[in-house]
Amino acid sequence: MTHRRWFTPWLLAGPAMVWLAVFNLWPTVNTVILSFTNAKPLGGGRFTGLDNFERVLGDDQLADALLNSIVYLLACLPLLTFLPLLLALLVQRKVPGITFFRTAFYTPVIASAVVVALIWGWVLDDRGLVNGVLQQSGLADAPVSFLTDRWLLLFSAIALTTWKGLGYYMVIYLSALANVGRELHEAAAVDGAGAARRFWHVTLPGVRPTMLLVSVLISVSALRVFSELYVLSNGTGGPGGRDMSVVMLIQMYSRGFTGHLGYASALSLLLFVITLGPMLLLMRLNRKAD
Repeated sequence: MTHRRWFTPWLLAGPAMVWLAVFNLWPTVNTVILSFTNAKPLGGGRFTGLDNFERVLGDDQLADALLNSIVYLLACLPLLTFLPLLLALLVQRKVPGITFFRTAFYTPVIASAVVVALIWGWVLDDRGLVNGVLQQSGLADAPVSFLTDRWLLLFSAIALTTWKGLGYYMVIYLSALANVGRELHEAAAVDGAGAARRFWHVTLPGVRPTMLLVSVLISVSALRVFSELYVLSNGTGGPGGRDMSVVMLIQMYSRGFTGHLGYASALSLLLFVITLGPMLLLMRLNRKAD
């Protein structure tokens, strides 16, 4: 029997631990340190205490960014929690050609978010396909400002996020549905339960842990949205910059040679705390349901 040296596991785990320390742990610690300074990209800065956090409380741009991120969360959470489940139930059936539809629904997931957002920008432009159809059919006399109106731009980005995420969460639900015992559906059908009652009393309880996981993933992604709003607004954050998300605001403050890394770090910590809120709430709701 080969003698295993005590340091063998550490040699195997070492590269991963170094990677996590350099690219995850240290940036996190550094962000906390920078949030208490007035650091710039080309300078170390000096300690300023809670000045950055006091500035956060009076930032009007942050108020708009928080509102946009919360609206994004409230819209995406129900859409991407329930629509993929219904889609999974649809493509779960074993019928001829169903593999094609599964692939078609999943295709947007593997496409680049930037490329997809560019295509949506062309489609929703004043001279794009959607406005052309609306005007030709008489539903609109003038082009609809999908990309230049504050709320229309925000909801266009929400529609893009929902469309692109459907296939990803559909696959997660397909895995969960495969673990729901078929005998439970058969027993419910024998007892006279229809399709709606079987869905409510058998399917939903069976996939509830997966719904919690999906809800947490959606919450985090919605609060960290960047690419969709950035590309659709051509990097401007919409009219007057009022369609910025919190991540876009952080990027705006941190870029360039005169970037305010200290303030951007304080915003990052605020986003981290805000992101914890929905996660803890969903976990508490799940615990009560148990």
